[in-house]
Amino acid sequence: MDSIWSTLTSVAPYITSLIALLLLLEQVKYLKKKRSLPGPLLVWPFVGSAISLVLNPVKFWDVQAALAKSSSLGVSANYIIGRFIVFIQNTELSHQLFANVRPDAFHLIGHPFGKKLFGEHNLIYMMGQDHKDLRRRIAPNFTPRALATYISLQQRIILQHFKKWESLCSGNPSKPIVLRLLCRDMNLETSQTVFVGPYMTKKAREDFERDYNLFNVGLMKLPIDLPGFGFRKARLAVSRLVKSLTVCAGQSKSKMKSGKEPSCLIDFWMQEAVKEIDAAFEAGESSPPRHTSDVEIGGHIFDFLFAAQDASTSSLLWAVTLLDSHPDVLAKVRAEVSSIWSPESDTLITAEQLTEMKYTQAVAREIVRFRAPATLVPHIAGEDFQLTESYTIPKGAIVFPSVFESSFQGFTDPDRFDPDRFSEERQEDRMYKRNFLAFGAGAHQCVGQRYALNHLVLFIAMFTSILDFKRHRTDGCDDIAYVPTICPKDDCLVHLSRRCARYPSFEQSVILND
Repeated sequence: MDSIWSTLTSVAPYITSLIALLLLLEQVKYLKKKRSLPGPLLVWPFVGSAISLVLNPVKFWDVQAALAKSSSLGVSANYIIGRFIVFIQNTELSHQLFANVRPDAFHLIGHPFGKKLFGEHNLIYMMGQDHKDLRRRIAPNFTPRALATYISLQQRIILQHFKKWESLCSGNPSKPIVLRLLCRDMNLETSQTVFVGPYMTKKAREDFERDYNLFNVGLMKLPIDLPGFGFRKARLAVSRLVKSLTVCAGQSKSKMKSGKEPSCLIDFWMQEAVKEIDAAFEAGESSPPRHTSDVEIGGHIFDFLFAAQDASTSSLLWAVTLLDSHPDVLAKVRAEVSSIWSPESDTLITAEQLTEMKYTQAVAREIVRFRAPATLVPHIAGEDFQLTESYTIPKGAIVFPSVFESSFQGFTDPDRFDPDRFSEERQEDRMYKRNFLAFGAGAHQCVGQRYALNHLVLFIAMFTSILDFKRHRTDGCDDIAYVPTICPKDDCLVHLSRRCARYPSFEQSVILND
């Protein structure tokens, strides 16, 4: 025992010296990459600023933005879990990443552990010609004809959930309800109905909701892929979700082969896929074209569903919050909608009526500008990239272009919630188009942005017409919280009551494949 202790005592100075050397090298490497960028002069070993990021993400990113603004470049630096990070506040510099003029320069990552969760099939990680081909195949899913089909499905689900929300409030009128999870559940059912329509049974929908909740929890967990851990549960849940959607793709493909009309997103997709498959076999090809197999389609439908969830929930919550705090805007929305559509008319809002709601559309776009749901679009630098004349982003750095910061650049009085900026008279959406980055830009710009905006406009029009609402205000309730998209800090506590005499009386149920 004495000899072991003696040996440890003798090598301890060397171990201490080695650790000190490694820590010093870590600091030197960080400072070398940082160069003249504003950011911490010294960082904690390995963890860096991770603790402050986890404890208060709003403050962390506010500090990074302030540091970037203090620099002539509009860029700042930091260090998190062994990775050097670059924060970009300047819009024009952000466009250099989105433009992706050199395919290997930057790789969109979306989520730090996304590849382990989503798999390589995910649209986020696709690049080059393969990505272009897939986006071309997706385009028919978002034509005016397709969007008009979705509008009816969206409204039926929205109305069903409004009834549930009203029922929750009528049981205890003095107690507010929390809208965040209710909106998330509504969006999940809307996505299921719009994307795969009648192909998912009631039981499959229940299983889907359970697995999607497991996936949602796993998104916020460390990537510990062992039994019992949230990340493992999420990864296995994704496999089950994709398998369920693969079955839907096969059923839709059979329906489209029979010549029936599309009734949901996957039908529009399969209608084109069937044409491509038939053309390939007529040309003598032995295998079907890429991105037309049921498994691939199932995976990509999951990508769509994921993209449609948290961002849309964020926008719906901010719509309620901002309309409550701007009664003048709310009054104008109600006046416009009532002149075009009434919930007592026993009809749904048509695509033509939705187009007529110019002011409500402007409100929706201003909500997305003012509170961009996904505030950051992280990329990994695949090579050294000269961002400016004086600074080169080092290979391996995680780069965070801030679409939130861009939304407050260029626009007139940008810190003011002002839907009129998107009016035909002012046209700030065209004048400052490069600053409106909530849907991204370049090759990975959101392909479903028209669908997302339609959903927000429909929600605003119906919510304000059917329900009276009042925010349950507490100190800081409207502050920003990351979950992981941004939402009001109190999860949007609100009192609801019926505004109209009755709901539309048409059949509310959505046909399921039972």
